[in-house]
Amino acid sequence: MNQMQVTTTRRGGRAARRTQRAAPSEIEMRPVRGGMDSACRFRPLSDADVVRVHHAALDVLETVGIGDCLPSTVDYLTRIGCVYRDGRITFPRALVEDYLPRINRDFLLAGRDPCHDMHMQGSRLYCGTAGATVSMVDPRTGAYRNSTLNDLYDCARLVDTLDNIHFFQRTVVPREIEDFYEMDFNTLYASLAGTSKHVGTSWGGVRQLEDSLAVMHRIVGGERQWRERPFVSMSCCFTVSPLKFAADSCRCLEVGARAGMPIMLVSLGQAGATGPAALAGNVVMIVAELLAGAIYVEAVAPGNPVIIGFWPFVSDLRTGAMCCGSGEQALLTAACGQMGRYYGLISGIPAGIADSKVPDAQSGYEKALNHVVTANAGANLMYEAGGMVASLMGFSLESLAMDNDSVGAALRTVRGIEVTDDTLSVDVIREVCVGGPGHFLAHCQTMDLMERDYVYPRFGDRMSPSEWAEKDRRTALDRAIDHVDATLASHYPEHIPRAIDDEIRAKFPVRLPRERMRPNADWPRPRG
Repeated sequence: MNQMQVTTTRRGGRAARRTQRAAPSEIEMRPVRGGMDSACRFRPLSDADVVRVHHAALDVLETVGIGDCLPSTVDYLTRIGCVYRDGRITFPRALVEDYLPRINRDFLLAGRDPCHDMHMQGSRLYCGTAGATVSMVDPRTGAYRNSTLNDLYDCARLVDTLDNIHFFQRTVVPREIEDFYEMDFNTLYASLAGTSKHVGTSWGGVRQLEDSLAVMHRIVGGERQWRERPFVSMSCCFTVSPLKFAADSCRCLEVGARAGMPIMLVSLGQAGATGPAALAGNVVMIVAELLAGAIYVEAVAPGNPVIIGFWPFVSDLRTGAMCCGSGEQALLTAACGQMGRYYGLISGIPAGIADSKVPDAQSGYEKALNHVVTANAGANLMYEAGGMVASLMGFSLESLAMDNDSVGAALRTVRGIEVTDDTLSVDVIREVCVGGPGHFLAHCQTMDLMERDYVYPRFGDRMSPSEWAEKDRRTALDRAIDHVDATLASHYPEHIPRAIDDEIRAKFPVRLPRERMRPNADWPRPRG
């Protein structure tokens, strides 16, 4: 009979064991991490349905096309075989099928710290923020106020510390900056100052984009270095649904693509409003817009990195209000994730937006539903995964912290269950049951898998009721508030070296106060 292996010494009691479990693991030993393979486990569309959606989208592109074209758009697309007639440009079916295989499916979304690099290929999955919301919510009172540049910087600093949020897409709008050029430029700068993870943002005009590119080149040492490791991607709402081009965004798309910037094409069809109320029809329209956009980028700069940004939204048909935390939202985003996998393109979809106005129970179940469904739908990038409340109208730093736990749990479902001779555990069961202690608590397999297979929430509560009562009945939100306060009081990373910061401030209108980036110990550290 085999002898069961057990631990023969205690490890310092419960507190010591908890401390040991809380210690950070090596990335390769973590139970979840960015870049895991995302199997398409949740499939609201059958294989036949996916093919029907594809052919319907081709019909729309060939017979309806896209309106409101810039002259440059017409020039780029007719040059490759599209047809411009009566103010609309159409895409022959054969041209679409010819161009789809040419689109880049293997590229790098770099972090300025290489440990945050995201290698976009196959079924790798990464999770991050997004939003461009206009308000911040106080978790204690539920009061809303206008978002500021300091809020954006605080969001980036918090994301810089969260394991399950792998990239930072612009979260809030600095509403105190009225000039659009300065707003776009400073949005980028505050994001880069706050995190070394990959950053995504958008530009409303070519001038601010070109100046932003100059800053990115300076930070990394030159244009060649930037093209080798692009650490910023452009979120580009190049269409106004249904099926019209957005002129300013198209101008930025052309400049960004020629500069080697990864382009996240966004289609924002809202079912029942700017898209068909039929969920399948909304998917068809969004697919048609995004295939047109991908071909557009390929025509401008062949091989430039493209992310297919399926951004379907749902209307409450009784009121017309957006309902981003709904089951219909989860179905739509999952179906779009399937379509991205069908094409083999790098795709992104939103998940984790609550309709609730504060980080409460409603927010929790809405986010968890959409996190799990979307993470298992086949897309490569899960945007808006943290912090979003009020159907994209509000942002909560405390919700962002708690959502890090929710995303981690969702990623654990993505990883799935490993079935091998070892994990089937026949020998382990025999050792415990025949001559063993009758439990698995101290078995070497249990100890070995404690950190590698199990995800532990940072803010969620797993105490017994009596222990919870002894610790003042604190909730997950209480713990998140304390964590956010402590992080914002201490985490001031120097992601932009002082000398480079001096150069940029001398040339461009940087509005983020230097004392916010490098405060002395005696300076106040207010939020907002």
